[in-house]
Amino acid sequence: MNGLLDKTSHRQHVPIQPRIIIHGGAGNISRTTLTPERRIAYRAALKEIITRTKEYMASGTAAPSDSSGPTALEMATFAIVLLEDCPLFNSGHGAVFTRDGINELEAGIMVSRGRAKRGVGVMGLRRGGSAGRRASRTSREDSEDMQGPNIDSGAQGHAQIYGAAAEALATRYGLPLVDPSYFFTQQRWDEHIRALEAEKQGRAATSSWSASEYLPQGTCGAVALDADGVVCCATSTGGLTNKVTGRVGDTPVVGAGSWAGTWAEDGDPTGWAVAAARTAGGVQTARPVVELSRALCNLLADCLPIPSPTALFYEPLSSTPSSSTKTTRSIGLSGTGNGDSFLRISAAHTVAAMAQYKPLSLASALSAVAGPGGLLQQSAGDRWGRAGEGEGGIIGVESVVVHDDRGHVREVRTAVIQDYNSGGMFRAWVDDAGEVQVRIFRDK
Repeated sequence: MNGLLDKTSHRQHVPIQPRIIIHGGAGNISRTTLTPERRIAYRAALKEIITRTKEYMASGTAAPSDSSGPTALEMATFAIVLLEDCPLFNSGHGAVFTRDGINELEAGIMVSRGRAKRGVGVMGLRRGGSAGRRASRTSREDSEDMQGPNIDSGAQGHAQIYGAAAEALATRYGLPLVDPSYFFTQQRWDEHIRALEAEKQGRAATSSWSASEYLPQGTCGAVALDADGVVCCATSTGGLTNKVTGRVGDTPVVGAGSWAGTWAEDGDPTGWAVAAARTAGGVQTARPVVELSRALCNLLADCLPIPSPTALFYEPLSSTPSSSTKTTRSIGLSGTGNGDSFLRISAAHTVAAMAQYKPLSLASALSAVAGPGGLLQQSAGDRWGRAGEGEGGIIGVESVVVHDDRGHVREVRTAVIQDYNSGGMFRAWVDDAGEVQVRIFRDK
């Protein structure tokens, strides 16, 4: 499949329903560690951010003449910057401190297709302001950096840039630096001091986790699907509370804290799961489209051995499955929690590999890794529940395009997905009906 699709030719009127889901961290979040007042504040912030992102998806775009709306990269970046600017969440303004009282930020962005690098990460930022915006810009500049006018001064083909070099690169892109005071909040400073003191007095096993209060060890994240079927995941964080200065977590590491990809497969191996969910009254219902753009037809033609892409059109799914059915699946994932645990099991890519090679629905694969008793929790062994190791959650978006051997598109399914193994996870999304949903715990 040709992964370097020209944006101008590919951006057509593709009636795939755009999707968005965000998270603001996971960990020791409970009704004991989070007061009612703070729960109200978190819910209000999540609702405002997801609502503003929903409005942007409907009307905002870098190319106003393009009625298909913003790209997945633009949508995910828009949401992550809002999360970074909110002092409640552990990224940007409100990032946690290292043991030395320093803010060091990191971020990663990945798209399922359409860009040469696909995934980039920036880390060790002390004056970078919005780490998410810097990762996004590095992704946008990939062609110019690799073979265009920026070849001598840009990121070249590198996927990860650290510290002062990442900040200098952002400056060349026209992104301003900020004074370190931008990151400061009294809440985070008090948590920093209190946790160090508890560790010193032996009241806590580590200054990065507490059984009695919520110490941020997670991230902020957004996963978006655009009208062209491209998925983008963006993740940004200040890292673990009281981490060692210079520590790099999972967030900027492609495959650990995030992943996005597209692949083709024979048949519709996950369709049975959707049918079962419908029968059982599941909330994630599929939404077929009426037609696909020539650009997406061309993409499917590149991916699979089908007739002329101009012949692609939608037909209702037959009750008799065809042995020659083909499927194109696109996914995006953003994780949050104990980043060291995510790194040890390459959590996000493990979810993607299970979805692709078993194969499983993204929901099943995600729960097998990040859900209760999953691989993430198992990685902590007998240390589970003692210092935050293995805790976390993952959000995602999946798009499935099903067609037959004649090139007729039979069905398009999209879904937002989430699971976690910790006490709670701050998250919000726009559901199938277009309504905003906000959750901290498993119940409403």
